[in-house]
Amino acid sequence: MKEYEHYSPAVQRVLLLLGSGLALGLSGNPSRYFKILKATSKEWQDINKRALHRAIKKIYASKLVDISKDKDGLTVLKLNKNGKEKVLRYELENVKIPDMKKWDRKWRIVLFDIPEGRKRTRDALRHHLKRLNFFEFQKSVFVHPFDCENEMDFVIEFFDIRPHVRFIIADSLDNEAHLKSHFGLK
Repeated sequence: MKEYEHYSPAVQRVLLLLGSGLALGLSGNPSRYFKILKATSKEWQDINKRALHRAIKKIYASKLVDISKDKDGLTVLKLNKNGKEKVLRYELENVKIPDMKKWDRKWRIVLFDIPEGRKRTRDALRHHLKRLNFFEFQKSVFVHPFDCENEMDFVIEFFDIRPHVRFIIADSLDNEAHLKSHFGLK
């Protein structure tokens, strides 16, 4: 899963910036457009020009982008399939569930039954749920107190496991006191 770690932070940043165009295209939510554009603008301002030049050369050599000229003679970089996969992996590693200012007293439950033939995917999903601070209720049942439907949609789509995963929002659980204690809730 960590095969992309050999790329420098500048290369990762350029791939994420190129991928923001992909994110804009995939986002159906206008409020997300502005968040993506705001984050992208800040990233461009923070990048060192020399590091950018070296990063683009490395990305090109790694065959993560296709380069062409537009009708005005400008060079155009476009993520190819391999580049898009790298961007999605970077995004997956950056997914976080934000704390709610005030808990809405609902539990988010992720249940999955992924076939044995996709054991590596099942293990990767379990790993990411734990990394996102989900509580392992049972082997294939994880619980979180905060709103995380968008983040889970991304993870589910990334692993291409929609038919095998259910997302439930519940008002109460029978061992709620233990869960509240685990998450530091009142």
